[in-house]
Amino acid sequence: MTSLSRVISGTMTWGSWGKGFSTAQMQSLIETVYGLGITTFDHADIYGGYTTEAEFGEAFASAAVDRESVQFVTKCGIQYPCEERPLSVKHYDTSANHIRQSVEASLRHLQTEYVDVLLIHRPSPLMDPHEIGDTVAALKDEGKIHGFGVSNFTPSQMARLQSCVEVDWNQIECSLTHEVPMNDGTLDYMAVHDIGAMAWAPLGSVFKEQGERQTRILSALKPLCEQYQASEDQLLLAWLLKHPSGIHPVVGTTSPDRLELAINAINIELSLTDWFIMLEAAKGVQVA
Repeated sequence: MTSLSRVISGTMTWGSWGKGFSTAQMQSLIETVYGLGITTFDHADIYGGYTTEAEFGEAFASAAVDRESVQFVTKCGIQYPCEERPLSVKHYDTSANHIRQSVEASLRHLQTEYVDVLLIHRPSPLMDPHEIGDTVAALKDEGKIHGFGVSNFTPSQMARLQSCVEVDWNQIECSLTHEVPMNDGTLDYMAVHDIGAMAWAPLGSVFKEQGERQTRILSALKPLCEQYQASEDQLLLAWLLKHPSGIHPVVGTTSPDRLELAINAINIELSLTDWFIMLEAAKGVQVA
């Protein structure tokens, strides 16, 4: 399995889907991220309407960071209607031709000879595991991808694909406000089959929404922030990091200060009872 940094930098909002950074700004952020000890950058071909990978690649080419010292994760499979790709409908395509074309495009855009980990972005009801397996094997033989995985796959979907290809990673939604993968068999299956876990939206909805749930969580976090000398977002990450699956949070912030906080969250060891205090606040009831 390709080794990734415990905290991963997500690039989804670096371009037109968020901050709209210039090449110089992206270069600076790449160097800052790397300087903090985050070596893995998470991409998807669709980010920025198929533009962010190329913008990142141009910035990385000028950055004072060696390609061999970092890891690029990217995803393919979603066909997203936008200016760059005026499709009639959003859909999934896991055919051999699409996977290969997507990888070739990502290599050009990222200005690299290989992708460290390629993920199938979403499971398609029409995916053919044999076709995917053959394509992944060929791309590995050509040195264009080093590792392979999936994103948002259920245990049965992973099992179906594993019959034809080794699955190294699954990037799933997982957080204090979306702890479903901890209870529905997803993380259990991944642990049994040695599939690494990445988590997108690791802070959940705590800062994105307002409501009774968020109020309960923030109230529970207040004394814990003082107890652990930590920020609210650090405690949310520490809650996720405590899970025995060794989850790798994909953090989307572009703030150097918050990125540093995310890295330092690795060193926070929540007590068993504090972990459940946070879970109870999120659920609104005691565990059964």
